[in-house]
Amino acid sequence: MIHASDILSAHILIVDDQEDNVNLLKQILCDARYTAVTSVMQSAEVCALHRQNNYDLILLDLHMPIMDGFQVMEGLKANIGTDYLPVIVITAQPDHKLRALQAGARDFISKPFDLIEVETRIRNMLEVRLLYKKMHEFNHVLEQTVQKRTIELSESEARYRHLTELASDWYWEQDENGNFTKVSGPVLEMLGIRMDSLKRDILTVQMDDWDASEHETLRAIIGAREPFLDILFHRVNTDASRQQFRVSGEPIFDRYGRFLGYRCIGVEVVTKA
Repeated sequence: MIHASDILSAHILIVDDQEDNVNLLKQILCDARYTAVTSVMQSAEVCALHRQNNYDLILLDLHMPIMDGFQVMEGLKANIGTDYLPVIVITAQPDHKLRALQAGARDFISKPFDLIEVETRIRNMLEVRLLYKKMHEFNHVLEQTVQKRTIELSESEARYRHLTELASDWYWEQDENGNFTKVSGPVLEMLGIRMDSLKRDILTVQMDDWDASEHETLRAIIGAREPFLDILFHRVNTDASRQQFRVSGEPIFDRYGRFLGYRCIGVEVVTKA
């Protein structure tokens, strides 16, 4: 929301090589209670002044010697690095209005001046300009907040994974298609996990030694995208010995509810002879 005090304290630059026009515009703005109005009669000085002061509005006469208003706008775009020009052009030539708008001006004021037109166009332009600046500032703060939060979440996830890996024999993640995308722990061979030579960084699992019914149970849970806790798995090794494992996992969703895969842990259950 833009308050009237914000508009009246906005920084305005008048650019005209005619002193009478400058004084008239100053008087109009003063009577309307604007408090931060400056002027320049040398158009070549506008770009440097705007870089220094970042005016909320520039009232720019188009017909000036050496450097006309169109050249000033081109200079502003080149030096300020933005296509958004807070410029209202002043002209007595109707055919220049469209050309000025195409060059980047936001509005125009016709000569000779109409008091109501001048005040209305300036106020409307300033309200839009100040809203634009507030939105830009808000987006900047939001971007910084998102970056900070992203870093915090990354650090938190790293700590979580580290603690998870310490508390379990292994940790793994799967994508939405069931491919293993991350496995950590000293039990790759024990689980029968190997690198797929046809898929970069994707892990697949050999399941010949596992209890098929137990895997069918887990597949059904994963197919329903449900969490699972302490599911038991058995494996028969080549020496006929049996191993037992306990696994737990949870589905991963993005903030829009799209399924991304699973994050899981597992431990070997050591049975007493």
